[in-house]
Amino acid sequence: MRAVFGTAACALLLLWPAVQPASGQAMFLSGQNVQPIFEGWQPNADGTFSLLFGYLNRNYEEELFVAVGAGNTFEPGPADRGQPTHFYTRRQQFVFAVTVPADWGKKDLVWTLTSHGQKATAVGSLAPVWMLEEGVWKANRGSGINGRTSKEVRVNKPPTVRVVGSDSVAVTLPDTLTLSVTASDDSVPGPRKPRGTIRREGAQADSKDALPVAVTGLPSRTRQAGPTTQDKVLAKNAYETGLAVTWLHYRGPASVTFEPMTVPIKPEGAELTGKATTTVRFSEPGTYIIRAVGDDGNLTSGTNVTVTVRAPDAS
Repeated sequence: MRAVFGTAACALLLLWPAVQPASGQAMFLSGQNVQPIFEGWQPNADGTFSLLFGYLNRNYEEELFVAVGAGNTFEPGPADRGQPTHFYTRRQQFVFAVTVPADWGKKDLVWTLTSHGQKATAVGSLAPVWMLEEGVWKANRGSGINGRTSKEVRVNKPPTVRVVGSDSVAVTLPDTLTLSVTASDDSVPGPRKPRGTIRREGAQADSKDALPVAVTGLPSRTRQAGPTTQDKVLAKNAYETGLAVTWLHYRGPASVTFEPMTVPIKPEGAELTGKATTTVRFSEPGTYIIRAVGDDGNLTSGTNVTVTVRAPDAS
């Protein structure tokens, strides 16, 4: 494994070798495991429940692959409940949902991941404290914690995303693949200005000089990656138009790249709907699942495309 240690800690050790810090911090680039995370649950209209999960890949550079099986499983089964097998670095929130029946009761649903020899679990349940509502999504994704400002409450429904063409396709290396989806939303919450920025005097509205605001209310001088900036599906990507689509490598044995990875959806007339297209490049043959995630800045929903990637022709 590789780790990068803070230079300040190293300086302290050099100046005061007899003094050991109470705790040290290390930024691991590789060699660490993935921690599955239970995000909470939501009731469904048909009486069933959705238990939502995400994860923390403790590495800053290494993306891990853990096939469904003993190392990536659910209890009670089936082992395959639609979880990812490819894990992006750091914190990825609200990645997938598992639907359980109306009579699930007080049972636990346990997701177990074993990577780099370390076993980690996330325990999901319908405990009331874990019930999700839009405010929790909003706060956890960095879109604010403000409450109602009027008696009228606009109900926000998640975006809808549909594949253009077949949801099962094939490509032969080294060819690339073009994928498209249509995405639409109810325009709630709609377009908005980015949170946590202030304008320097005389700066234009789209100035890149705006600085994030610290908890003190004063502008921060640094931009540090946190849970809301590490996520591949960034809420702020939807702020300008009110809807965006992000393409994800969800399952598959090797690296995948997208150009572009995120597409803001521009309204077509009065409707917040449009098409998102990307070019996908695969590094190795195999079976992959590509996920297109629609995001209105608060809530997300996704759809999958299964891709069979064939080896180059021998001729």
